[in-house]
Amino acid sequence: MAASGETLTMVPKTVQELATAVEEPPSQYLRPEQERHAGLRAADEMPDPIPLIDLSRLTDADEADKLRAALQHWGLFLATNHGIEDSLMDAVMSASREFFRQPIEEKRKCSNLVEGKPFEIEGYGNDKVATQDQILDWQDRLHLRVEPEDERNFAKWPSHPESFRDVLHEYTSRTKGIRNLILRSIANLLELDEAYFVNQLSNKATGFARFNYYPPCPRPDLVLGLKPHSDGGLLTILLVDEDIGGLQVQRDGKWYNVPAKPYTLVINLGDCMEIMNNGIFRSPVHRVVTNAEKERLSLATFYSVDGETVLEPAPGLVDDRRPSRYRKLKTKDFVVGLIEHFLQGTRFIETLKI
Repeated sequence: MAASGETLTMVPKTVQELATAVEEPPSQYLRPEQERHAGLRAADEMPDPIPLIDLSRLTDADEADKLRAALQHWGLFLATNHGIEDSLMDAVMSASREFFRQPIEEKRKCSNLVEGKPFEIEGYGNDKVATQDQILDWQDRLHLRVEPEDERNFAKWPSHPESFRDVLHEYTSRTKGIRNLILRSIANLLELDEAYFVNQLSNKATGFARFNYYPPCPRPDLVLGLKPHSDGGLLTILLVDEDIGGLQVQRDGKWYNVPAKPYTLVINLGDCMEIMNNGIFRSPVHRVVTNAEKERLSLATFYSVDGETVLEPAPGLVDDRRPSRYRKLKTKDFVVGLIEHFLQGTRFIETLKI
């Protein structure tokens, strides 16, 4: 695999290819010994359920209180009555499954690795490898820019199935509306102007769709589908396989399973939002465990501000009693640090705390 900043001399195997060819995961996928002793699949009984929030009732005091509790204790919640039809959610998952089940030659038409060229974040394949000792995740992905719409790179968008582009466009037009609704609700909870966070979004604010494919793994006790991390942006809207769990969230140093419920969304805060709300609501650390029997699919839509926006706590959340908890910096510089730390399994936001 190509390291960061290096050009590619050969195309590596995808995890999907490895899964059909090996009885033991290659050594670069194995988690550290201390993690394995702690139990990669072990999650404690929940101290309280992850709230299920009715997005059509967020103006009601009771539902707003549930949202506040979810963000304070978990950093994420399950969303129902979100306005996306069951049929559209089914179509998105069906198109995703059909893409990943194509022959490798077809999928590589969208590859993020092209011989003789540097690694690209957009496209199909694996995440980049920055160092020889980097521990890899047991997944392949298709990562596509969806916002701003005029910056979509359709050379990386699959042409098969034929419905893929239209379905993704329709789905992300709905999640964009959900993003704005949640941002307004969070502003209300923090007693800011309702439009404060929405107003931070210029016409260059970014949105990415990441289709995650987790093949069955012969040793789920030794590897992770996705390493522990927090998301970098403002908000993540996640659509998951309805009957196959795997997502876990960390709370007070323990891991808990996030339930997979049909036609619900999982919505979590990102590091940029943690900075902008001055740490009142935190970005949750989460991971994905693997499964020995079944493949698993998910679609994460990541929303953030544009690269020139200066990340800093909202002025209304900083005073003599509540000093700023984070150094300010431009979003584009934050993204550079975020990627470097993610690849090593650490959190860049921790280095920004004052």
